[in-house]
Amino acid sequence: MKENKKTYWKGLEELTNDESFVKNAEREFPEGPSNLDGSSRRDFLKLMGFSLAAASLAACEAPVRKAIPYVNKPVDINPSIPNYYASTFASGGDYASVVVKTREGRPIKIDGNDLSPISQGGVSAIVEASVLSLYDKQRLSGPMINGEKAEWDAFDAEVKSKLSSAGTVKIVTNTIISPSTEKVLNIFSSALGGAEVITYDALSSYGITKAAESTYGEAILPTYHFDKASVIVSFGADFLGTWISPIEFAKQYSKTRKITKEKPYMSRHFQFESNLSLTGANADYRTPIRASQSGLAVLSLYNAIARKAGGTTVSSPAIEVEYLDKAANELWANRGKSLVVSGSNDPNVQVVINAINDLLDNNGATVDFSTPSYFRKGDDAKMNQFVTDLNAGRVGGVVFFNCNPVYDYIRGGEVAEGIAKAKVSIATNSTPDETASLCQYLAPDHHYLESWNDFNPRKGHYSLSQPTISPLFKTRQAQDSFLTWAGDSTNYYDFLQDNWRSTLFASQSEISNFQEFWDRSLFNGVYAIPAEPSTVSGTADVNAAASAIGRVYKADNAGAELIVYTKVGIGNGTFANNPWLQEMSDPISKATWDNYLTVSQSWAAENGVKMFEGATRKARLTVGDKSILVPILVQPGQAQGTFGLAVGYGRTKAGRVANGVGVNAYEMLNNANGFTAFELTEGVSVELTTDTYKIAQTQTHQTYMGREFVIQEATLGEYKENPSAGRDFPKVYKDGEFVKPSKISLWKGHRYSQHHWGLAIDMNSCIGCGACTIACQVENNVSVVGKQEVLNRREMAWIRIDRYYSSPEGASSNAELEQAADNPEVIFQPMMCQHCNNAPCETVCPVAATTHSSEGLNQMTYNRCIGTRYCANNCPYKVRRFNWFKYHDNKEFANVNMAQNDDLGKMVLNPDVTVRARGVIEKCSMCVQRIQAGKLTAKKEGRKVKDGEINTACATACPTDAIVFGDMNDPESKISNVLQIVDQDDSATKEVNEERAYHVLEYLNVNPNVWYFTKIRNKDKSEA
Repeated sequence: MKENKKTYWKGLEELTNDESFVKNAEREFPEGPSNLDGSSRRDFLKLMGFSLAAASLAACEAPVRKAIPYVNKPVDINPSIPNYYASTFASGGDYASVVVKTREGRPIKIDGNDLSPISQGGVSAIVEASVLSLYDKQRLSGPMINGEKAEWDAFDAEVKSKLSSAGTVKIVTNTIISPSTEKVLNIFSSALGGAEVITYDALSSYGITKAAESTYGEAILPTYHFDKASVIVSFGADFLGTWISPIEFAKQYSKTRKITKEKPYMSRHFQFESNLSLTGANADYRTPIRASQSGLAVLSLYNAIARKAGGTTVSSPAIEVEYLDKAANELWANRGKSLVVSGSNDPNVQVVINAINDLLDNNGATVDFSTPSYFRKGDDAKMNQFVTDLNAGRVGGVVFFNCNPVYDYIRGGEVAEGIAKAKVSIATNSTPDETASLCQYLAPDHHYLESWNDFNPRKGHYSLSQPTISPLFKTRQAQDSFLTWAGDSTNYYDFLQDNWRSTLFASQSEISNFQEFWDRSLFNGVYAIPAEPSTVSGTADVNAAASAIGRVYKADNAGAELIVYTKVGIGNGTFANNPWLQEMSDPISKATWDNYLTVSQSWAAENGVKMFEGATRKARLTVGDKSILVPILVQPGQAQGTFGLAVGYGRTKAGRVANGVGVNAYEMLNNANGFTAFELTEGVSVELTTDTYKIAQTQTHQTYMGREFVIQEATLGEYKENPSAGRDFPKVYKDGEFVKPSKISLWKGHRYSQHHWGLAIDMNSCIGCGACTIACQVENNVSVVGKQEVLNRREMAWIRIDRYYSSPEGASSNAELEQAADNPEVIFQPMMCQHCNNAPCETVCPVAATTHSSEGLNQMTYNRCIGTRYCANNCPYKVRRFNWFKYHDNKEFANVNMAQNDDLGKMVLNPDVTVRARGVIEKCSMCVQRIQAGKLTAKKEGRKVKDGEINTACATACPTDAIVFGDMNDPESKISNVLQIVDQDDSATKEVNEERAYHVLEYLNVNPNVWYFTKIRNKDKSEA
């Protein structure tokens, strides 16, 4: 038999003479030969890092045939060791300073940057999920001309020729907060003879900036300080969920809601709104009002404050709004320490809001126009004029800079028709979306994780973004495209540095060397300069605003009203093709993979609509001459006579994940008074049909049915009298005396000689935003299963946020307790594996697949699990997930699980966490991979683990610091301090002095390592 001998390369010289290697190198580096001795991190990775198939060829599905070993390893790449890079997430006006974790050159996780004075280490679900969009196969792989692929040189030559003869050129963009990008656009505009830049935002704040212009003389967005407000009043502004800068506001808000025995006070929050928003769900006093009444409610509050200030009131129709007088009294009692905001895009309403804050001396304290924010610069009036000009044929050339007005602008249909009338149309969008697909020239931009850029979110505050991976496709940063078309040969990286050198570096005196200044700024990710003190003053014409409000708003509108809102997870629809976001359950409705028409419980009862396990009916929604069919979701807290519909759905050119999901709410909007109207009070009708539908909800029960051992809560007044208020201890007696259940047990008890890991969750701080759920999914390779599997109750989330409504007042029977109140109080409870010391799952597993660690963790050994599911049946918290299918490699789930079902998507997977196979149980591990990595680092450095250097993904992502993780055996740890652990011994049962701390279902005596703090509401005792 002939011997089969394998041959190997003997060295680099022989390798470079190999024909197949040379062909690969020429294909991957067409600009020149690879310089192995001086290869950058990105050049090296492009050829040798992840794999020729996945990283270099991007979306090519060919398997790896040859592997190339490290020859000259880049200094900053160590296999299995992560690298971290400070960067910035910015999409339109949405902003967060972030830290990007990479493994072997692949970005796999995004955390918040603690050094940012704006986002302060917080992130949102959208920011967490944005890393997956880098690996989206729907991204354009290179430039295109009329639907055909092109090379950049030929593309640039044709574009420059077309633009030079186009005549009037308009550049359409969402808000830009990058000063260097704005300079690039100025250069490009000048080269075209003065092309106008048109800025719009899908979620517009034009009403605020227009009101500031009429009141203070400058169209600016103020900086809000919720952390300085003792009383907060909001009219429809979902500032914790979607309004302007929710990450920043949530961080600020949480600081006013945390209480201790030493600080037994918290802010009081009033919310007046139509839909039940995330912010409204967290309010102490919430009043459902019609959209048609909102302007009058603002006027009523102004008059109440003006009377207290001895000022002149304005004419306003009489209106009765619950808690409005109470809000006025408390605002006046907290002048200079209060804040009034409105989500309305009506400039007249915002003029009155400015006047209220001026009367309360809030201007310069909790609301600051002298240090403006730059999150929303959209000008609705200019955008409207552009659409008119485009359709009239007065625009010769149009450039869409990373925006999609055909989908997300009110007059999107007109934009679609007008594009064909322009001589030349160009889009820099990274995907062939609804707008880009209609353009002649597509110059796809890099993903933000492949790009250099800077940002100026607020006066005096700057941040940078840097590439964390080589471009996966033949895309080009849009700024480089604009410079090229303007005839400027400078690349954007040099342009960016030159701009910082001539502006920020020149204005500071701390560092004499620019390179040191640049490196430090890039390392930190943020840079701040003292803002020059300035003052704003002006007088609002409140009477004129009141007259306009009186003509538009009504106190007694009897017709149906539609409120178009934004979901926390999907946002304006830009990231709709992200399956992580589609499967994230909405914090309020707990629905996934859909939008729907929210209706009040009274409307549902009148029309005979009952939802059961997601089963519902469809309704025909008509606004003017537009009509759509949409499923109904019965929503407690919905104002009578109003209906809610979320934007971000109904995409047709988003990609395989989002296409056809839900309906397009933007199409139902109209334009009034030159501003975007998201509240439609006339010409709206809702007609129930016989069509049935199923909405995939992860939670279909509404209340906790009076089970005090699940949720424990009290009022602030009760807490001040007794820090244990709301705590309902299980009644266990021994020898006639009360004892805690933990003192009576058949278990011998575990001993933890080293570490004892645990979580403490403050229910006062948790706002239910869901950032932790996506962070867990990213960190732990949790599978997406799709709508049908969610309907089958097979979702795989390791952490969920249970949302509970209060029952009607006086409810006693089971049926009454299960029914939510018409205007319920809401509480959010993060629920993950409780890592019980007396774990019921461990005792029933026949193969010891689930065991207890020596550090207090309930562990899963996946390759030992045989799928009996005994453990899931025995878990009282229902947090163990059974993997019904091979989700990570199953063609049936390819359209929803791109993170694990295609070669490119798999690049986002965390290599430290096993991708689970079919037939095993999986659950929260308290990010054991992070624990092990932290312990190993400390061991190599010959020291103990320091508190804070190990943290779970959920706790790291939480923008409100509601989750605290740490070692309960460490007396200096934060978790030991917040729990006030009495004895730092090695026993499993920890005695705590914090009166608010409790275990869910404590009477079972499973002794979890997860603690919850009672929910405290800042309500008067008589109204609780």
